[in-house]
Amino acid sequence: MENRSLVSQLRIVFVCIIAASIAATAVTYAAAAVLYVYAQYKCIYPANYYEMQIPYIDAFIRNKNVALFSQSGKEELQNMLSGNGIYYQAVDAEGNILYGTNLERIFDDKAELYKRFNTTFKRQNYYIYTVPVIDDDGKVLGAIALLYRLKMSYVGARGRWLIIIFVIALISPFFYILGFTMLFSRIFVNSINKPLNLLMDASQKIKERDLDFTIDYRADNELGRLCAAFSEMKDELKKSLSAQWKMEQERVEIIEALAHDLKTPLSIIRGYSEALIDANTGGSEKLLKYLSIIENNAEKCSGLVQQMLYALDLERTNVHLQPVPVEMAEFLEQKVHQYELQAKQKKIAITLNIQGGTKTPVLVDKDRLERVLDNIVSNSLEYTPAGGKINISVKIEDNNVFYEICDTGRGFSQKDMERAFDKFYRGDEARRSKTGHSGLGLFIVRHLIEQLGGSIRLGNAESGGACVTFHHKIFRDIQ
Repeated sequence: MENRSLVSQLRIVFVCIIAASIAATAVTYAAAAVLYVYAQYKCIYPANYYEMQIPYIDAFIRNKNVALFSQSGKEELQNMLSGNGIYYQAVDAEGNILYGTNLERIFDDKAELYKRFNTTFKRQNYYIYTVPVIDDDGKVLGAIALLYRLKMSYVGARGRWLIIIFVIALISPFFYILGFTMLFSRIFVNSINKPLNLLMDASQKIKERDLDFTIDYRADNELGRLCAAFSEMKDELKKSLSAQWKMEQERVEIIEALAHDLKTPLSIIRGYSEALIDANTGGSEKLLKYLSIIENNAEKCSGLVQQMLYALDLERTNVHLQPVPVEMAEFLEQKVHQYELQAKQKKIAITLNIQGGTKTPVLVDKDRLERVLDNIVSNSLEYTPAGGKINISVKIEDNNVFYEICDTGRGFSQKDMERAFDKFYRGDEARRSKTGHSGLGLFIVRHLIEQLGGSIRLGNAESGGACVTFHHKIFRDIQ
């Protein structure tokens, strides 16, 4: 069945439901018929059971005749019809009720009574047969009216249960259709779910960058062709990504090799610059200025090379966090104190606001957190004009530490907020250093915060300055 198209499978399921329902109904009706034959006249009476007794009761009435209007005849008729399922009514020649188990007037007058002699007629839910009572002189003294129904009836509790069984058997096709629909639809859904689950698992593996899997499903239908197409797509994606990963690896190796190769000549340039400065005994200010520029730019290049190597390590190596107990209030106050020297040179005020349980040590990776703070605060110090402010707000809540660092600079442009975390992004003019930078600072910060189990977001304050908000989790134990 799996090799058939989905439309064919649906048709087969529909046919199976109908066929199984018909077969089960036929078996049920046959069993009910056998049971009915067995129980007939024992626990269940057929619909015409009481009608079949009318001739015998008619003969009894005609035999007793006038005696039925006496006390003894009355008792004999009562004994004969007691519990028989047939109701009766004795009337006089005018149609007036004398006695019986049905005391509702049947005949309105004498004419109607005579009209109904030896006939059967229906009134409401009863069939009524009227037997005249005539004396030896041929005078009509009255009549006995017998009332019965044409319907199946039962005898005792056993018969009642059999009636219930027959009613259930009668409506059983509806239950069979419902039951077989649930059964065959589940079989059909399971046959569809198998390839769909395989495809969902394959999608999850691709999301996890795991392309070493196979989709073990072969069928000549829509789902089979979809799985085959998905497998082909996976193979092509694997080839493409393998080539891309290889190119990326080669690029990383080239950058790493270049960075390592630059370290030696830069160190030589710095060394000779320092030596020439020290050897400038003549005090030539022009020469000293040139040598200082060479030395400063060599140091800057060395810093850029170190950032490149650190960024490569973040992308390539496995994360091994080293959480240590840190008293956040003391730690943050020390960091702010370190920034104050540079801030005073630009006449920038730094404020620190801490909320939460700062006195209790918490487990964090101190080295990574320091690097995050250094990058963000150094950016704020660089882009905040003289006389500006930098506000650092920290809040410890549950298992996380939340930070907000806002300055009074020109803020981020829309392009900055969209691309600032990209590698080597250098930013718009509003946030670009005059001396240039590597474009790796926020890229490194984002990776470090993600390693710490948090996230970061850029924005602008209402006053227009830049705001960087981020958080990281507090570790439960040392990893």
